[in-house]
Amino acid sequence: MRCTNCGVCCTETEMLLSKKDIKRLAQKGYTPSRFVRYDKQGYATLKNHGGYCIFYDPKNHRCNVYVDRPDGCRVYPVIVDEEKGIVLDTICNSRQTISEAEKSIKGKRVIRLLEIIDSEAIKRSS
Repeated sequence: MRCTNCGVCCTETEMLLSKKDIKRLAQKGYTPSRFVRYDKQGYATLKNHGGYCIFYDPKNHRCNVYVDRPDGCRVYPVIVDEEKGIVLDTICNSRQTISEAEKSIKGKRVIRLLEIIDSEAIKRSS
């Protein structure tokens, strides 16, 4: 993928986080309460600040944790549409740079990641 760093995907994000994502960012010195929001169903998501992901720098058009970014960010713009299955997010201006092979590989990773996140949310909410 050839990301243009436009920040569209980082605007009002609802990116789901796994325990692994939270741990990785915490090990880099970020306090989870600063970047994680839990919903009523037990899902962890990235917080927003000023309309963007807490880690996105809109002035410089860059992610401040790019190397350690959440797994959902790593596979983006490949997402799961409940009706269509694995698709490319239409808001991504660089989606046309994703090959079918890359979409397939990332699609499998998205499915596995969502299974983990669902399981973690169930454990949190019970």
